[in-house]
Order: sequence, then C-alpha cells, then structure tokens
Amino acid sequence: MAFRANEAVTDGFESARNYLIPRDLESSEREKSERMLLDITKRYGPAIKEYPSWHPLVAAQNEPFVRWPDTVPSHKCGYRGLDHTTYFANAFISCPYHEEALLESVEALKYSSHVAEISATKLDVKFYHSDAIPILVKCDWHHEIYQNGMIPAAVAVPLMLKKEIPNYEQAKYAENWESMRPHFLGVPHGSRSSLFVDQKTALSMKKIWDLLVETGMFGPEKNKHKVY
Repeated sequence: MAFRANEAVTDGFESARNYLIPRDLESSEREKSERMLLDITKRYGPAIKEYPSWHPLVAAQNEPFVRWPDTVPSHKCGYRGLDHTTYFANAFISCPYHEEALLESVEALKYSSHVAEISATKLDVKFYHSDAIPILVKCDWHHEIYQNGMIPAAVAVPLMLKKEIPNYEQAKYAENWESMRPHFLGVPHGSRSSLFVDQKTALSMKKIWDLLVETGMFGPEKNKHKVY
C-alpha cells in the first residue's frame, strides 16, 4: 500500500486530540487545549508513532550496545516520570501527575550540540486529565531543516552514522535496509519516505547503509548467514 503522508498527518492529529483532550472539559478550556495542540503540531510537526533511532529525542540510550534501540521515549533514553505520552515529529507531550521527575531527567540529559537541543516546559492547558500536568519535551534544531519540517540528509545521515557505527564492534551480522527501514525512517513510513524524511533523503540514507553492509563491517547479512 502506498504511503499517504497527508492521511497519516490527519489520522495522527485526530488520534492525538482524542487521547489528549478530555471530553468533560468546559468549552472554553477545551478550545484552549485544542489551540495549544494545533500550535504544537504547527511548530513541532505531526503526531507520529515512533521516532527514527537516530533522532535526538531517543538517541541517548543508556546501554552502550543495543541491537534494537528504543524508538519511543523511555527510561532507557534517560527519561523518568513519563505518563500518558503522545509523540510528535520533534516533540512529545507527557501528562504525569507529578512533574518533578520528568523535568529533572530532561535537565540531566543535557543534550545540546551544534545539531539540536532538548528542553522541557510545563503547558498551561488541560491535557489527558484535569489533574495531570502536561509537559512538552521539545527538540529544537540548530541546523536548518526544510520548510515543510522534513530533516535533510545533511542532518539525518550523520546522525544515523553516529548511532550505528559504534555497533560494529559488537555486531555479529548485518541487517539489510528492509529490516532497518522502520528504525531509520520512523513510523509511520512508506517504502521511500516518512513524516521525518523525504524520498531524496531516504535514498541517500539507503545508499550509505547498503555500502556499510557491503563492507562486511557488521558481519555477514542476516538473511544470507547460514548456521552450520
């Protein structure tokens, strides 16, 4: 089935709105929450299901070698206190009932580089539940990204390499592009693009990954590896 980005964006927004905005809110509070949600999607991108493994919001894995790293924020990425969380292309909203753990863990990440910076702020709206405390954890890119929010190859490729190259010391076999595509493109995705990267960037990533696999640095390809 072809990847229909516009449908994915619309479906993602409806899902996020249904999950985050309580139905029992007064009309004025509901309108305020809906405006905030719309503003967040305009600034930080559409609702998504999983990040690329190289995305700054999930790249700081605690374990030195993880064959299949987390592609959604978790304690393995350094976050504490996550609860009732919704993901967007360059941010996520978590709605715990006590905010200290999450705010402190984001501060402790200290992810700041020439590429991007991660920070967190409390939101003055009602999301998920009237007693919850919505927190926006955001990735602000220092490197210029495309006007439509897509991440260019100049950013995506080096972040992918930074994430994957260290794995060659422990790898027993290589995963081909087909098996790695969800981890490199994010979810939802199609065969050649996603809500994070366009076809041109995805093709550049594929070419470089195929070249790395061909060198044998990760070992033989998994689907070609025979066990005797």
